[in-house]
Amino acid sequence: MTATAAVADDDPRVDLPAGLFDAGLATSGIDLLSSTPGAGPFASGSINSDLAFSGDHAIVGSYQGFQVYDVSDPAAPVLQKSFLCPGGQGDVSVYGDLLFMSVEQTLGRIDCGTQGTGNTPVSAERFRGVRIFDISDVDNPVQLPGVQTCRGSHTHTVVADPDDAENVYIYNSGTAGVRSAMELPGCQNATLTADPVTTGDPTQWRIDVIKVPLDAPETAAVVSQPRIFTNPDTGAYNGLQNTLGGQMHPSGTVYSPTPNTNTCHDITAYPEIGLAAGACQGNGILLDISDPVNPVRIDAVADPNFSYWHSATFNNDGTKVIFTDEWGGGSGARCRATDQPQWGANALFDIVDGKLEFASYYKLPVPQTAQENCVAHNGSLIPVPGRDIMVQAWYQGGLSIIDFTDTANPTEIAYLDRGPINATALSLGGYWSTYWYNGNVLGSEIARGFDTMGLTASDLMTENEIAAAGEVQLGEFNAQAQTAIVHEPSFAVARSYVDQAERAGTLSGKALVEVRKHIDKAEKLAGGPAAGSAVAAQLDNAARKSGAPADSNVVQGLTALAATFG
Repeated sequence: MTATAAVADDDPRVDLPAGLFDAGLATSGIDLLSSTPGAGPFASGSINSDLAFSGDHAIVGSYQGFQVYDVSDPAAPVLQKSFLCPGGQGDVSVYGDLLFMSVEQTLGRIDCGTQGTGNTPVSAERFRGVRIFDISDVDNPVQLPGVQTCRGSHTHTVVADPDDAENVYIYNSGTAGVRSAMELPGCQNATLTADPVTTGDPTQWRIDVIKVPLDAPETAAVVSQPRIFTNPDTGAYNGLQNTLGGQMHPSGTVYSPTPNTNTCHDITAYPEIGLAAGACQGNGILLDISDPVNPVRIDAVADPNFSYWHSATFNNDGTKVIFTDEWGGGSGARCRATDQPQWGANALFDIVDGKLEFASYYKLPVPQTAQENCVAHNGSLIPVPGRDIMVQAWYQGGLSIIDFTDTANPTEIAYLDRGPINATALSLGGYWSTYWYNGNVLGSEIARGFDTMGLTASDLMTENEIAAAGEVQLGEFNAQAQTAIVHEPSFAVARSYVDQAERAGTLSGKALVEVRKHIDKAEKLAGGPAAGSAVAAQLDNAARKSGAPADSNVVQGLTALAATFG
């Protein structure tokens, strides 16, 4: 039923000393390079949320607005800009010169003011939806007219249509209460029910698709509201999970949050393969997004162990997907020794003929204290060639890096963890998000600020694999908008495949020595005047001496590199 990494009896993550900025630290396979506390209104006490990246900039979302860090030197990031604009939860994404930010709290104002909108149910000054900023001058962001939505915006996803260069689309997921139609015309609240809902136009049981014209982003607007949860046989809008409040979780406690599928929490889009994975409260769903304005559900899965389907990550090939369960809502301690490995965990699925096939669970393999909010949260791929590797945030459980190449046996290969913020009471904190970007792991720490980290070599990830991952350089990155990672032929990539063959036991002894010898000779020649056919010859010899099949990663990597010198 479950697959979890083995933990040594003396795992250093156990019993770490508590502290806000001086907590004990345990790491394996990764080093903490820098930790930068927030300043001013973004100091401790504010809540940092999700991350996005553009060029040399990391943009850290917050319930208070956003901060921009210059990460050109990852070991010494510099706070470049803070922009105060409350509204929560402040998840951010970027597309070119545009920054999008989710706003769902009723205190959010159109003018970004800090005074709120009072307790009035209707306010002409209120903003709940997706804010849009022009960040062509990152030191002077300009807020454009955003898009108001009936349930605000808890999260959103940038969707670039490969066939439409003039627009970008936003999938908006609102999880808050429905606004009055007097505040935003067209909003219509409905009572959650297990009975089929087939009439009216309720705000629940749909998502918003926003079209953003790139030449006129100030005209962005909702262009469709697809009902992706509809039962195709009955036409009921509430066609998936309809668990109502008060139902019992397998732990013996009430489900919290309730797995009732009336919106999505997060949607991860992968336009190049025409798919999106929706983590939608009570279900994990697979969507056909070949027409991004009209996504179509092609499969849905449920699991009584999952309290709240929260987020999703594809592997690079689009043949696997990891769904997370935010049991406890992110503020609860859900990694205690008594919490089972299938609760508040990842569920790994293979995608076979457009259907989701369950493979295993993965949960942080070391228990956390009752003073640490901990559950599966946001992560991204680390682009190691030949492997499916993900770095993932676990709130005060720190981060865990897993290899899920074999979805039935996901394995932890690196980690970083701090002690609790408070030794005697649960104080909200930990990593909201940890993402790989251009050679480093960067993390948004809810209470402690912004962290940068660097991988270190181990038996589970070699220097060559780390170097090959670092060769993938992106101009921008949003974790919920996946794009295909392509590894250009290089010595680091070729050596990574050799290291992996050695780890798997398929290349060893004299053959391994000969292969590495020829690669070393090839690289030495490549730096001299005799580059060309001589380099290719050494690489061809390495491929031949490996004895590996022609379609193996080892031979393919060496052959591709040789072709660049042929």
